[in-house]
Amino acid sequence: MTDKRTQQEAGQGNMEKDPDDWVTGDEPMTGAQRSYLKTLSEEAKVPFDERLTKAQASRRIEELQQITGRGQPREDGERGAEGKD
Repeated sequence: MTDKRTQQEAGQGNMEKDPDDWVTGDEPMTGAQRSYLKTLSEEAKVPFDERLTKAQASRRIEELQQITGRGQPREDGERGAEGKD
């Protein structure tokens, strides 16, 4: 049987949860986070910190998306900057 809290949170992905609430947030960042963060760091012309935890990397990705415009919705409803030259 599933409790009410589990049911309420079922629709939330990890990206919607506060990284402070992640059970594994203090583990090293994932390979996917590392790759995307490195790309964003290069585009934003800021240093890449390979020592970040999963939670820290998630926050840094959000910061760098704001700087680069990646991951932001465009007026036509598509995701922005991924196909940018």
